[in-house]
Amino acid sequence: MSKQQKITTDIKVPNKDLEVLRLNFPHCFDKDGNFQLEKFKSTLTENEINFSNESYGLDWLGKSYARLLASDPATTLLKADETHNAKPENANSENLLIKGDNLEALKHLANAYYEQVKMIYIDPPYNTGNDGFVYEDDRKFTVKELQNLIGVDAEKAKRILDFTKQKSNSHSAWLTFLYPRLYIAKQLLKDEGVIFISIDDNEVTQLHLLMDEIFGEANFIGNIPTVMNLKGNQDSFGFAETHEYFLVYAKDKNKALLNKFDVDEDELNAIWQEDEYGLFKEADNLRATGENAPRSKRPNLWYPIFLNEEKNEFYITDDDVPRNVSDTKIFPINPDGEELSWYWGKTTFQEKQHNLILKNTLNGWQFYRKQRPELGDLPTKKPKSFFYKSDYSTSTATTQLKNLFGKKVFKGPKPKPFVMDLLVLGMEKEDIVLDFFAGSGTTADALLQVNANDCGNRKFILIQIPEIIDPKKNKVAFDFLKDELKIEVPTIFDITRERILRASKNILAGSINTHISEKQKEIKELETKVDLEGKDDKVKQLKADVKFLKEQDLGFKIFETMPIWEDYDFESDELHSQASLFDESKLTGDDIKALLTTWKTYDGIALTQDLEKVDFGSYTAYFGNGKLYLMYKGFTTDTLKSLLEKIDSDKNFNPTSIIAFGYHFDSKSLRELSENVKSYSNKKHIDIDFVTRY
Repeated sequence: MSKQQKITTDIKVPNKDLEVLRLNFPHCFDKDGNFQLEKFKSTLTENEINFSNESYGLDWLGKSYARLLASDPATTLLKADETHNAKPENANSENLLIKGDNLEALKHLANAYYEQVKMIYIDPPYNTGNDGFVYEDDRKFTVKELQNLIGVDAEKAKRILDFTKQKSNSHSAWLTFLYPRLYIAKQLLKDEGVIFISIDDNEVTQLHLLMDEIFGEANFIGNIPTVMNLKGNQDSFGFAETHEYFLVYAKDKNKALLNKFDVDEDELNAIWQEDEYGLFKEADNLRATGENAPRSKRPNLWYPIFLNEEKNEFYITDDDVPRNVSDTKIFPINPDGEELSWYWGKTTFQEKQHNLILKNTLNGWQFYRKQRPELGDLPTKKPKSFFYKSDYSTSTATTQLKNLFGKKVFKGPKPKPFVMDLLVLGMEKEDIVLDFFAGSGTTADALLQVNANDCGNRKFILIQIPEIIDPKKNKVAFDFLKDELKIEVPTIFDITRERILRASKNILAGSINTHISEKQKEIKELETKVDLEGKDDKVKQLKADVKFLKEQDLGFKIFETMPIWEDYDFESDELHSQASLFDESKLTGDDIKALLTTWKTYDGIALTQDLEKVDFGSYTAYFGNGKLYLMYKGFTTDTLKSLLEKIDSDKNFNPTSIIAFGYHFDSKSLRELSENVKSYSNKKHIDIDFVTRY
């Protein structure tokens, strides 16, 4: 296979750590690209960096296998739910719901969403023995193959394979399950990103050590107890359990960004007051202070303010003559009798009179300025290392989900207000959250609600395996999905999907429409006011909010992992070997679309970004982010001519890579295409790479 050819097996998670080593220590790699550890150690020792033979860490049966799973190629393709995605509310959505094993899905996301996610929240299985967690692995290795792959002896390889096949829920099985998922997820986080993981006592110790290994001890932020059941679980031994935890780690603690909570109304009112113009608090006296305060230095700021005590009204006049003889004159004179000046001239006084507070003090009538809050002025509070709200109750969460569906279809959903609080702490208004244990879909519901509350544009990526619902264990959910939603084989994924659909409708009908009405009412009230400071800017912002709320992204796109085609040889590294086993003629149009979706994501193009169809006469190609995909048969010399002409003539068509599905081209056409693309001196002087994939 030539260097320009790539097979589908290349769709795997890139080892970014190895790339950093290769960039900084190129001499520590041999000619085949293998990292030479001893040479690396020698280099560091020369620079007086000492190695210790003793270290503290977490080890378990299956750790080396877990590392293999993190780097092993994906065994699936990605396909779109075209019917769902084409609906108007979903067509332009940037939210994602992926159906499939989360390890496979994370591998598919690794390039397109590398360092794009600001926050991860997951609620993985707690391994209690009652939560249904068992380790199952569909990867097939012999003892000898596993020995060679991970470098263990035959006895250990056999023990690892045994627990991957026997539906184990041991600590080792749980850690082997979680490690590769967290390892890949870390690569999706931005440098300032954070991860929150819910857990209970069964695995909190192991999880803490695992996170130390993957994210680093230095990036630990907190292990926060959270009360979910104030009454306590009376079935637990010794103590009635009321809490669980969530662990918080940063990708890089030195860069991590965590927000604070807004102070609640009672706390806010203790500091700030509110009038018809908004929040304010008492600030400095209107009487000037400092060396320039005396009347002699600023005579134009010495003038009387008149007070009508009967009406409690104050005003100024151009000629310094009161409207009523009985009105009181107030001058900027301090308690010692020194004549000073006002901070404001008469023009400013007229414009900002509503920003004054009049108080009758022991030193007579005094004017104080109102301080309006600017960005950062409103009080916030750092979250405490213990979480409790009555809204966090699991029983309340169950009731709320039951109200949404009309029946109890999911056991133990996470409380929506709890996840909303985490989203407020971990995200800004334009960020992405990832949840790869989506469950009932609480994270999506919570995110849409937070967006509706503050006009945010946060996006979610949810992943949920289509775990089949056992009618004996959850008859209500099974019957609901089968009878009401007409789903032939009910799964947990169907609950996730349906919750997001219902939550979107509720939020639109409730919060969003309410906020729109409130803001429109406020606009009308403001437009009736005359000479109100900052009125135009306020109205402009409110109108922008209304427009945004009306266009808010309440949709989501669905993609699904699907098994790679039967007889496709993932071990083949030569075209003739692959072709002798694989019959491409059986591929359907949907198969080709799935391959295209998988390739574009592998090439760094977001799943939510549609590729542009490009017609070259009778041949259709797909273009996006500088990459042109040639997926179909029928590429001719005329097609090539049309392609080269478009590169020259279309200012918006600038491919830097042309990628061809090799099975749909004969060797002559591939050679002609490759040679012409490389030799053709296009008018834009674009350096175009040609790649054949199988």
